[in-house]
Amino acid sequence: MTNPIDQIKLNKLAEVAVKVGLRLEKGQDLVMTSTLEAAPLARMITEHAYKAGAGLVTTLFTDPEATLARYKYGHDESFDRAADWVFEGMAKAFDNNAARLAIAADNPMLLANEDPDKVGRANKAMSEAGSPVRKRITEFWVNWNIVAYPGADWAKLVFPDDSEEVAIGKLADAIFAASRVDLDDPIGAWDAHNAKLATKSKWLNDHDFAALKYTGPGTDLTVGLAEGHEWMGGASRSKNGITCNPNIPTEEVFTTPHAHKVDGYVRSTKPLSYSGSLIDDIKVVFKDGKIVEVSASKGEDVWVKVLDTDEGARRLGEVALVPHSSPISQSGILFFNTLFDENAACHIAQGQCYTKCFKDQDLSSEQVKSAGGNSSNIHIDWMIGSDDIDIDGIKQNGDIVPVFRKGEWA
Repeated sequence: MTNPIDQIKLNKLAEVAVKVGLRLEKGQDLVMTSTLEAAPLARMITEHAYKAGAGLVTTLFTDPEATLARYKYGHDESFDRAADWVFEGMAKAFDNNAARLAIAADNPMLLANEDPDKVGRANKAMSEAGSPVRKRITEFWVNWNIVAYPGADWAKLVFPDDSEEVAIGKLADAIFAASRVDLDDPIGAWDAHNAKLATKSKWLNDHDFAALKYTGPGTDLTVGLAEGHEWMGGASRSKNGITCNPNIPTEEVFTTPHAHKVDGYVRSTKPLSYSGSLIDDIKVVFKDGKIVEVSASKGEDVWVKVLDTDEGARRLGEVALVPHSSPISQSGILFFNTLFDENAACHIAQGQCYTKCFKDQDLSSEQVKSAGGNSSNIHIDWMIGSDDIDIDGIKQNGDIVPVFRKGEWA
């Protein structure tokens, strides 16, 4: 089989990951995670990292076949454990200013046929073990980035009517377009895009809304915003002083909601792929910030177990605005991958908040909590936006300002 992935564009993606996503500095170490299948991209990123002056690049590879072997042969008690020592080592690297990069290429349906109880227990154990890393990422201690690689199983899920070779090629082209590496000057294009997102963030920050009100089919939701919250989007400055683009692609502006001021009901508008399980048609009811009713047409057992991870899992940690006209939405492709699908629609996230989304960047954990920031061992985005959704901003004095109409900026 000829390689259906354009190697020139793949190399551009690797360069963008290092120069735009991370903005890696000379002497800075890099910790990267990747599937075995995405090794070609991992190698290109490694090359560009060293060309940029990286200190030491360390890549941790995962293998889906090994993951499935665990579910087939692993002892029952093993599903309540995770390799915490790996996360502790990564946390130590970040404390020493290493950058973080993840390559997303997993099969979204890898665990679809496995025991939901085991999947839920393994996810919970992984969330708890990963807490040291998640803390450093959500608090933006270091520059970090996620990019994608067109894995074969993922491609066949997105393009089921095509041969594997054609499907991989189509997914690769979609990734390249969304990541802006199909353009003559990807880095210049990202600079211009970041400027547009900064303009939207400034408009929202100038209004200083107390809450957002969502209305549409199956949705009547009021999301209070944390006290002293700040909207961000695109390139952001991490605590180590480096301005990076955490997600490639990205079309969102986002901030921290108030964990105890969310009320009403909302439904998902796209399926959620989470740790190898697909969760679809989510419907929840919030009361005083907490989900009190939940259902899903597919993957409900897994979703409920996720929401029961800890006290903060049923509360929100992020609210993000994305116009329906975003390039990813207009592509008409359902990626079954949150990195892409969250950039096709407005979304919210269960769990841990981003503490960087406050005007005061030096708040203690207690001060973040007091301002309404949520704490949890999970952070899971799910999509609630469409061209049927209207959003109003509620100002501190109660005045109403249109923010979105029919899925577009008002």
